[in-house]
Amino acid sequence: MSIKKQLKIICEGAEDILPLEDLEVKLRRLVEEKRPLRIKLGLDPTAPDIHLGHTVVLRKLRQFQDLGHLAILIIGDFTAMIGDPSGRSEIRKPLTAKEIAINAQTYQEQAFKVLDSSPEKIKVMRNSEWLEKMGIADVLRLASCYTVARMLERDDFSARYKNGQSISIVEFLYPLLQGMDSIAIEADVELGGTDQKFNLLVGRELQRAYGQEPQVILTMPLLEGTDGTQKMSKSLGNYIGVDEPPKEMFGKIMSIPDELMIKYLRLLTNISWSEIDSMEKDLAGGRLHPAQLKRRLGRGIVTMYHNEEAAERAVREFDLVFKEKELPSEVPESVLPPELLTDGKIWIVKLVTCIGFAKTNSEARRLIEQRGVRLNNEVISSSEVDVAISDGDILQVGKRKFAKLRI
Repeated sequence: MSIKKQLKIICEGAEDILPLEDLEVKLRRLVEEKRPLRIKLGLDPTAPDIHLGHTVVLRKLRQFQDLGHLAILIIGDFTAMIGDPSGRSEIRKPLTAKEIAINAQTYQEQAFKVLDSSPEKIKVMRNSEWLEKMGIADVLRLASCYTVARMLERDDFSARYKNGQSISIVEFLYPLLQGMDSIAIEADVELGGTDQKFNLLVGRELQRAYGQEPQVILTMPLLEGTDGTQKMSKSLGNYIGVDEPPKEMFGKIMSIPDELMIKYLRLLTNISWSEIDSMEKDLAGGRLHPAQLKRRLGRGIVTMYHNEEAAERAVREFDLVFKEKELPSEVPESVLPPELLTDGKIWIVKLVTCIGFAKTNSEARRLIEQRGVRLNNEVISSSEVDVAISDGDILQVGKRKFAKLRI
């Protein structure tokens, strides 16, 4: 493939490529030396699952693989013990080695839903392989390559410093350790979200200080979650997991704001940008209904992470519940221990929490106040009532959570 065509594919959807001219030089050298570029992506396993927000940069890494380059996926089992401070207003709680090991396994398995797992196309490494071996002299040499003033140029560090919020020395070390990863694998290109731009640029400086050719950095946009405003995050509850059941995945996609559809289509699907441009024009001109496009988006993503048959079932299930106002074809059962009932009744807040549809009483109260709780299709309007329960009653919370109560 020509250099020009490769650059066009690589640039699609990217927020920044710095410096772009260096990437072109590296691609030309690839042709001359017949050596694939080493494309780095680091993921800290701070949670057990990845979501569609993670796949934005994973899909860009897959594009590099398809162009003949070598993907190097770094599982940050060492850096996860520190926690990336990017975008945070407080010190991150460190994880245990056991938590990290469990998360690292699922991260790798789920990343391969997007990436080509052929041995000649990818190397999976853990940064403990080199970071654990560093002695105090190595750390001091690394730390001497960057100043406190340069660190405080980072927006989140600067804001915390001005507001009198604490910043630990360990957090200053994080970008340096991420840069050390680039040195260890001699990265040609490093990928990340826009919130990683500072860290990726630090990697360039450190490679230069250690006598290596600096990496090119490529950042991808951050994906908003189902709320339409905040970055997709499991902690915010606005995420769509790549391992979620098909009907849950489809239902969540159908719940995203209409204005996010085009961005989701561009960053999460294989539909050509020219076709998406046409869709955008048809939407603006009223020739395409948003619901029609959203269904195509949902069907496509479920097919991608499950299969076409699962996607069809998810669509039928969605229509059954939301169009025909029927119960799902399969409603999970929940057994209520007899001791929770008094004269056959239970406090509605307690019912919602013990079924697992809310983590706290305050969350359950909020759901009820928002008229999001139904018992046998009747809206519960007060969080102070005790409700009578019979075997087989149906509890519904929100649009997608159902439970058949057994006593």
